[in-house]
Amino acid sequence: MLNSISAELLLLRKRPSTWVLLGLWTLLAANFGYIFSYVAYLNGSGDSVRPLADMLPSRLVATLLEGYPFFGGVIVLILGVLTFGGEYGWGTLKTVYTQGPKRSQVLAAKIIALGIVLTSFVIVPFLVGALLSYGIALREDEAIDWPSVSVIARGLAAGWFLMVVWAAFGAVLAVLSRGTALAIGLGILYGLVIEGLLSAFVNDISVLRPVTEAFLRSNGYSLVEPLGLATEQVRGNGPGAFRGPYVSGLQAFSVLAAYFGAFVVLTGFVLRKQEVA
Repeated sequence: MLNSISAELLLLRKRPSTWVLLGLWTLLAANFGYIFSYVAYLNGSGDSVRPLADMLPSRLVATLLEGYPFFGGVIVLILGVLTFGGEYGWGTLKTVYTQGPKRSQVLAAKIIALGIVLTSFVIVPFLVGALLSYGIALREDEAIDWPSVSVIARGLAAGWFLMVVWAAFGAVLAVLSRGTALAIGLGILYGLVIEGLLSAFVNDISVLRPVTEAFLRSNGYSLVEPLGLATEQVRGNGPGAFRGPYVSGLQAFSVLAAYFGAFVVLTGFVLRKQEVA
């Protein structure tokens, strides 16, 4: 098992797509959380400007976590798709299976390796955000008060958990479509169209509320909301906007854990039943 995990980690480390996606997500988190917001603040762009307080070190966790339930999730969904779907394009699954590992072992190794790699998708944006917020605080001559260790730890754990769930979603889409292109398209379509559109009408059509409460994004935002999420920023315009509904933190964790379990079980079931040419 350790050899299988090591092999999967080597594959993820050697693939340029892993580092491209990490760089893209870090850039998005830095720009939307700090760079664009601070430039707009300096230009005095009115009500659309993120408050300066949200860009200071004390709000580090809350500001960065705004992007994880959707933008970060879609980015790592692509990573999950490439991790599993790429094997079909390269025709390597048959070779892997003939080397001895059971299909369940291959699945477990890939999931564990993904979970390990996804720690960098949480830690790197947090480090970059910390540097940017520190620089903004120095420039504005504001107090440099960091969140407590427990809040940072909870933020990192919540961000990682959200990433793992979205990556598992990408994995099941990849094995169902036996490839990458369709799986990535379906994942983005789901995030933007299904969750995005239905969530936009939830306040006008009450029958949609029970449906949207089961969405990945609804439960993702509800999971991180207790950590000080700036909901007025999340409710802005654009594809990442979210206007509710929010559920309890326990419900959010339970639903997301159920999604993760369902994604992994379905992925394993399909892998066992598929014929590999």
